[in-house]
Amino acid sequence: MDVNQYLEIFLDETKEHLENLNAQILQLEQEPEDVGTINEIFRAAHSLKGMAGTMGYKRMQKLTHDMENVFSEIRNGTMKVDSNLIDTLFQCLDALEEYNNTIQETADEGTNDNQALVSKLNEYLKGVSKDAAVSVPTKASPVLPDTSEEKWTDIKVGESELSVLTEAQKSGKNIYGLTVYISEACFLKAARAFLVYKAIEEKAEIMVSNPPAQDIEDEKFELDFSLIVISDHPLEEILSLAGSVSEIERVLGGVYKLPEIREPENVETAPEVEQNQNVPSVAAQPAPAKNVDKKALGKPVVNRTVRVDIEKLDVLMNLVSELIIAKNSLVSASTDERSSNSGFNEQIEYLESVTTNLHESVMKVRMVPIESVVNKFPRMIRDLSKKLDKKMELYMSGEETELDRTVVDEIGDPLMHLLRNAADHGLEPAEVRVQRGKPEVGSIFLEAYQDGNNVVIEVRDDGSGIDVEAVKQKGIDRGVITPEQGESMSEKDIINLLFHAGFSTSKQITDISGRGVGLDVVKSKIESLSGEVEVKSKMGEGSTWIIRLPLTLAIIQALMVTVGGEKYALSLGNIQTIEDISPDEIKLVQNREVIHLRGTVIPIIRLNEELDIASSKSSDENLVVVIVKKGENLAGLVVDELMGQQEIVIKSLGKYISKCKIISGATILGDGEVALILDANALI
Repeated sequence: MDVNQYLEIFLDETKEHLENLNAQILQLEQEPEDVGTINEIFRAAHSLKGMAGTMGYKRMQKLTHDMENVFSEIRNGTMKVDSNLIDTLFQCLDALEEYNNTIQETADEGTNDNQALVSKLNEYLKGVSKDAAVSVPTKASPVLPDTSEEKWTDIKVGESELSVLTEAQKSGKNIYGLTVYISEACFLKAARAFLVYKAIEEKAEIMVSNPPAQDIEDEKFELDFSLIVISDHPLEEILSLAGSVSEIERVLGGVYKLPEIREPENVETAPEVEQNQNVPSVAAQPAPAKNVDKKALGKPVVNRTVRVDIEKLDVLMNLVSELIIAKNSLVSASTDERSSNSGFNEQIEYLESVTTNLHESVMKVRMVPIESVVNKFPRMIRDLSKKLDKKMELYMSGEETELDRTVVDEIGDPLMHLLRNAADHGLEPAEVRVQRGKPEVGSIFLEAYQDGNNVVIEVRDDGSGIDVEAVKQKGIDRGVITPEQGESMSEKDIINLLFHAGFSTSKQITDISGRGVGLDVVKSKIESLSGEVEVKSKMGEGSTWIIRLPLTLAIIQALMVTVGGEKYALSLGNIQTIEDISPDEIKLVQNREVIHLRGTVIPIIRLNEELDIASSKSSDENLVVVIVKKGENLAGLVVDELMGQQEIVIKSLGKYISKCKIISGATILGDGEVALILDANALI
């Protein structure tokens, strides 16, 4: 069977199961007796084992099988959960993740058997009492006496099937009965049964199955099933085909003798009685399932979600983009005509309504909770706590906050760096914390929330805060700043030195920090996503790192302006106010032009100078100044004219103009003209 077509589904589902196992094992460490958690872990491990087995990844299957054995003992109460066992289980999850990554890259699981981990798991199993070990085979033993039976002889045939079989016999065809026994070690009984069906159907027609095909598909059967088939081929060939499927223990068969006298009896009693008996049992099954669903609120949602390839969404996104461009063209045409054609205006309004709704729905499709990224952090903090020998706890909130899929995929690394930074540099050792009157266990907070058109993610700790003097001294030592600059720099500017490449205040290099790689990666990554990062710190009390990201990167509300006859777009998200400033209001501070606006001194940036364009306004005319904000910083962008607000589509300029940081992309206007989009963050 070609399993490559299922590879993507396998990788996605494995990732989900691993995330689930990480979270549940952490929970198990806190509450070792929680039956619900233990059952959830067992189910996830069992699913993972079955999937790996079906795909033919034997090493992955072996490791998950041994993990499942351990979970089984925990579930039976014969094994106690301790810190060492949890460590081993986490190492197993890391190994499974490594297999998954290798499969993603090469479609093969690699050659690492992880024998050391398998041996560790088996040592735990050996430690389980002998009584518990004996009880395992006795559970399976009732199945064994049945293996010599030819159960197909007991199949009761209905009237319709009997007439077909009778006709087949009259036309010289063979009617056989088969009983197929599946190996006890088989992970996916239903899949094996399905393969047997496919194999037999090459040379025979299956007439009756016991249990019914639906029950087999739902795995509602023991380790055997029986069939009645019609074939032109000898019995040996049919038995050989069924037996050729892997994990099939044996296949019994013989010529099926059609019932003659019993058949009317079957019609009258068997189906009606059996069906009536079955109805209550089938109807009774959903009741416990409903209870489970109430407990696990997330479960029903899974059935209503669909995995969509991100490339397909990008195509859909592009179509919406083109639709908005078409709308802008119509708007442009309507303003030129100056006609009172009400029908034309109605069409524009309708088109605008459609594009807005389509845009919103596509945005919702692209939006995913940041939960998928932050779920791995509790495990990471647990590992860091052991490595650094510090007591710490991670508190997360707002995991359900949604962000554009492309942004979510990229923010994992920056958040990981900030959390590691908080654990290593932020939090003090337990004895120091006690001396300072703080709780022995340090706290790290990860909070996400929506703020207008942005999503804000804060990483906060209650540690020692940032030593501004140490950072300044390190900056002077490394030649990043001069001593004179250091004297005049504000505390905020000194803290921002931490974002310089290769900058680290660690005294020694470890595998966690000290190489100065981290915060510069955070800054460059966040800014590449049109976001910003800022730091607030109080010595002795802790630090807060604030990441602000746009909800989406594709379509934005923009203010259209002209500079020297050329059209430019500025994102509305950055704009605070628009001011009309007379030339004599401009002052010089440290040889920089500034304006004094409502008690705040704001530096101004003349866009015509930055863009190297001759301004279309004379020097004595009033200036149009757009006040933009980046974090706590304000700046005034001087433009020639305002054109108005417009919804624009961001088109990437590709790698050709990647060096020019102040231009974040381009857009196509209604008249077909291209306008560049200015990045206010880069300008500031």
